[in-house]
Order: sequence, then C-alpha cells, then structure tokens
Amino acid sequence: MPKTSIYSFDSKDYANAISEKLGRGALHALKVYSEWMRHGKVLEDVEKQAASLVEEMVRLTDFTLPQPSIEKEEGPIKKFLLKFSDGLESESVVIPMQSGVTLCISSQVGCRMGCAFCETGKMGLLRHLTTEEIIMQVFYAKVVLGIPVKNIVFMGMGEPFDNFEMMKKAIDILCDPRGLGFGHSRITVSTSGHVEGIERFTKEMPPAVNLAVSVNAPNDEVRSKIMPINQRWDMKALKDSLVKYSENPRRKIFAEYVLIKGVNDSIDSAKELGDYLQGLNVKVNVILYNPQSKDRFSSPDQDTIDHFIDYLRKKGYQVLLRNNKGRKIMAACGQLGNKQQRINMRERGSLPIM
Repeated sequence: MPKTSIYSFDSKDYANAISEKLGRGALHALKVYSEWMRHGKVLEDVEKQAASLVEEMVRLTDFTLPQPSIEKEEGPIKKFLLKFSDGLESESVVIPMQSGVTLCISSQVGCRMGCAFCETGKMGLLRHLTTEEIIMQVFYAKVVLGIPVKNIVFMGMGEPFDNFEMMKKAIDILCDPRGLGFGHSRITVSTSGHVEGIERFTKEMPPAVNLAVSVNAPNDEVRSKIMPINQRWDMKALKDSLVKYSENPRRKIFAEYVLIKGVNDSIDSAKELGDYLQGLNVKVNVILYNPQSKDRFSSPDQDTIDHFIDYLRKKGYQVLLRNNKGRKIMAACGQLGNKQQRINMRERGSLPIM
C-alpha cells in the first residue's frame, strides 16, 4: 500500500486518508499529525491498546524530508536549499525582523516572468513546486532547524499565482491550528502583477492573507522594459484589480518597488508612483537593487534614495526601506536562483517546454 506524505495534507485530510486505509483511527491520526507537524516526533504517549494502531499509521505515512544541499549564513540571515528527487532545488531564506522571524519560501523552481532585475528570471521556469515541497521548506526551518518562524512570505523563487492551486492548498496547511498553526495575517503572497491571479486571490483567499505586488515602475513605458508581464496586464489593468481587492478594508497591499539607478529612481518617478497608488490601502516597500551574476543595473546613491522616499512620505504614504540583508550569500531580494540547474536539465534532455 503506497504511503501518504504527511506534508501534503492538513490534519483533517490526513486523518481521513489514513482512517480510510485502516477503517478506523481518525482521532489518533489527528494526534499523529499534530505531534509531527509541531515537534517532528512520532506519537508515543498513547494507551497500550492503541499502540498497534499508531504503529500502523506510522507505517502508512511518509515523513521523509529532502536533505539540504546548501546552507549558508550571513550574520542572522540563513539561506537553505532543499534538493528533491529529480535533482532540482527550492531556495528559502530566514530573515529576523522587528515583527518576528520571517521565512521567505519558493513556489516554483525558477520563474517564467523574466523580470530584468531578478536572478530567478534568468533561470526560466523549470517546474512548479508541489504543495508538499512548499510545506517542506517551512517544516525544515521551523521544526528541523528549530527557528521560531513567525511570518511566511511567498517571495522566493517563482510567481505564486502561476502555481495557484498548490499555493492555496499550502496556505490551508500552514494555517491548520492542529499543525503548523500560522495565522492568516502572518502570511504574505507576492505577485509580479498577475491580474488573473489577483482576481482569484480576491475571491478565494481569506482577507487576512496579505498581498504584495511588484510595481517597480512609475509608468507603462518603464515597467514594460523591466517586467515583461506588463505587456500582458498593463498598469491600468493591475490598478483595476487592486481597487477591487481593496474593497474589503481588512485587505492590505504591500507595493514592492525595486529602486534601480537611472531607471525608476527620479523624483518624477516618485510623483508618478504616488499618483498611481492613490486610493489604495497600501504600504510601500522600497527595495534597493541587489547585484546579480551579470549586471547591467546598479543601486542609486543615498541622496537619491532619501529624496525618493521623502517625497512619498510627504504625500502621506507609509514607506519602509528594506535593508539589503543577505547580499553576500545571494539571499537578498532578486538574488535567488541557480542557472546551473537549467543547464543541467538541458544537458539531460529534461528541460520543460515553455
């Protein structure tokens, strides 16, 4: 009988799957699930008559985790890669912040969006991660490494709305109070501006789950040059979807803006951005451009950064300058991704058709 991966289910579905195979034991299956997802231990403290039942549940469950292929640290920042059975790897970053430890996770290996300032885009899309592989990243950080992760951000490799079903199911598992137990408000999903995904997110996801949108430009001309997705959904279409999303006052939007020297960092750009965001319940996260493997961009100087942020603040926007943590270990925003994985797949003839 095939084993059931515990990372693919919330507690209820796991209990149903196991009890259907055994014809009994749903309550004990819930206990097995909770003990493992919270502590990484198999349930031991059970009455003697249930011991054989629990042993059978354990025999039917796959608890296996992929081994990390890389673990790197830069001060308090930790980056780890989990290698899966096909040789591809997810990339995750642990970031201590004022609001608690944040874990940045991937939803894909690579990305097909091709943003010019992002290392992941240079890989192309190799494949979607499964729900199981998304949850494994969180379990590894929180339970195996023992890191007190408080916030989850889908800001690693990939466009989460390009892999909507797996992302949605993963959030359900993350928020299971019998398991990993994250609150919806502790989860943020970041998109490059996938309008269909935003519309679906608005309809299907709890309003407490946060939305981050990579705006990154003051107008369509600039955005189309650095973000190919703008050629499918321009800034008006994106704004329209965000207005609908904002109709529920509980919904928050984080506008992500990568500041690139000579591209989108002028005061005129700040004015256009301020006008564009008007009417939205939005917080602006300014991110300094982080160096890539082959660079054609650079970060602006400090005066330019200060003037850009000061203008938006004077217009009443809450603006946060995101520090460049993890640059040296290629763990900062826009730096995740290993093009060698794509080369390896091409050489063995297993590169997916894009």
